[in-house]
Amino acid sequence: MLIGIPRESKTGETLVAATAKTVSQLTNLGYDVIVESGAGVHADQPDQVFVDAGVRVGSSEEVWAADVVVKVNAPSEEEIGRLRQGATIISMMAPGRSPELLEKLEGAGVTALAMDAVPRISRAQSMDVLSSMANVAGYRAVVESAHEFGRMFTGQVTAAGKIPPARVFVVGAGVAGLAAIGAASAMGAVVRAFDVRPEVAEQVESMGAQFVHVEMEQEVSSDGYAKEMSEAQVAATAAMYDEEARAADIVITTALIPGRPAPKLLSAETVAGMANGSVIVDMAAANGGNAAGTVTDERIVTDNGVTILGYTDLAGRLAAQTSQLYGTNIVNLLKLLTPEKDGNLALDFDDVVQRGITVVKDGESTWPPPAVQVSAAPAAAAPAAAPVAEPKAPMTAGTKVGLVLGAIGLFWLVNALAPTDDLRRHFTVLMLSIVIGYYVIGKVAHALHTPLMSVTNAISGVVVVGALVQVASDDKLIVGLSAAAILLASINIFGGFAVTRRMLAMFSKGA
Repeated sequence: MLIGIPRESKTGETLVAATAKTVSQLTNLGYDVIVESGAGVHADQPDQVFVDAGVRVGSSEEVWAADVVVKVNAPSEEEIGRLRQGATIISMMAPGRSPELLEKLEGAGVTALAMDAVPRISRAQSMDVLSSMANVAGYRAVVESAHEFGRMFTGQVTAAGKIPPARVFVVGAGVAGLAAIGAASAMGAVVRAFDVRPEVAEQVESMGAQFVHVEMEQEVSSDGYAKEMSEAQVAATAAMYDEEARAADIVITTALIPGRPAPKLLSAETVAGMANGSVIVDMAAANGGNAAGTVTDERIVTDNGVTILGYTDLAGRLAAQTSQLYGTNIVNLLKLLTPEKDGNLALDFDDVVQRGITVVKDGESTWPPPAVQVSAAPAAAAPAAAPVAEPKAPMTAGTKVGLVLGAIGLFWLVNALAPTDDLRRHFTVLMLSIVIGYYVIGKVAHALHTPLMSVTNAISGVVVVGALVQVASDDKLIVGLSAAAILLASINIFGGFAVTRRMLAMFSKGA
C-alpha cells in the first residue's frame, strides 16, 4: 500500500506528519511512501532528507491519490473530496466536537482514524499524540512566559542585593502541566500546582513542586482525565485560585474537559488583582480558555499590566521535535495495524485501541466507540479483601514535645553514667550527627537525590577508612564491629556508584 504525506493546508501550520527517520520505519513495515514537495520545510525536513531516506517526493495530486493519507490536522472539505473511495485517512480530528467532519468522511466512503481518540491505556501510550503534543506545549508555555516576564526565574544573592525566584502557579497536572512544572523547576522558579485529581499530588511533588491542597471531596479519575467540578468543588477552589494567582508571577492553566468548553478558573477580578508584569499562559485557549480575558491565538495585556497568552500553536513552535514525536506515534500505530509487516493495513475491531480510533469505516460511522474503563490510580480493593487499617492520627504538638524532652533526658542519663570522657564525647557526636542528618536529608529536594548519593559515597568511604584503622585492635568486639562497618559501607559505595552510573547513562547518546 502507498502512504501519502501531504503538506498541511492550515494557515501557519509548521508541523509535518512524518520525518526522514519515521518514513524509513514505515518502509520497513512494507509500505511505499510519497511525501508532497515542501511538506516538511518548516520542521527542518527539506525534500532532500526524504530523498536521502529512500522515499519519493511528489506532487499534491500523487499524495492524495495514495491508499493511506497521513496528516496532522483534520482534512478540510476540499481535501476530503480529493481522497479516493476506499482510502484511509489518519489525522487528528477531534471527533467528539466535529460531527460535520464525520458526516463528510462518511459521504466520501473512506475509513478515518483519529489520532486524538487513542484510549488512555498503558498499551496505547506510544500512540498517544495528545500526550506528545501536550508535553512539548507545556515546556514551550514556560519558555513563552519567561520571555514575556522579562526577569530571571532563579533567585540569586549578589553584591548588589538579593533577587527572589519567580513564583509559578500551574493549574492542572496532566502531561502539559507536569511538563510545565518540570521546565519551571529546572529554571529555578518556586512552583506550586493544583489538580482536582488527588492521585497526581505525588507526581507533582516528585517534579519538585508543591501541591496545593484544598479541603473538598475529590474523586479518583476513571479515564485519566480531570472531571468537571461540582458546585461544591468550584466554591472550594475559587478562593484558592484567587489567592495563588495574585501571589504568582506566572500562571499556566491547562484544565480541559474532553468534549466540553474549558472551565473558567481565573475570574476577571482575580486577573485584575494580579501584579503588574504578571503573565498568564492559557493552554486551554482553543476551548475557550481558563482565564477571563483570554483570546484564542492572541496576546492580550490588561489595564493592570497582566499579559494573557492564548496561543494554540505552542507545540508547533518547536516544529522539528514535535513532528518527530507525531511521526513516531504514527509509526507505532501502523506497527499495530500491520502485524505481518507486509505493507497491508488491517483493522481489527477486537482490539480496543483500533476500535477506539476508528471514527468512520468504509463510509459508515463508528463513533463513538464503546467505553474503555481505565484509571490513573490503583484499583480499589475487592470487598472480600482484608479490612484496611484506619489511618493513624497525626502526631500532636504535645506528643512531639514529650518525645523531644524524653530524648534529652535519655541523652543526659547516658552521659551521666558514661565511665569515660571519650565515651561521652563520642556519644554526643553520634547523637548530633543523627539529628543533623535527619533534618538535612529530609529537606533535600528530589532533584538533588543523585548528587546526594555521591556525598553519601564519600561519607561511606570515610567509614571504611576509620574501620580499617580499628580492625587491627586486640579487642574482638571492636574487630567484629569494624569488619561489619567495612562490609556495609563497601556495599553502600559500590551500590551507589552502580546506581549513579545507570542514571548518568540515561543522559548519554545511544543509551
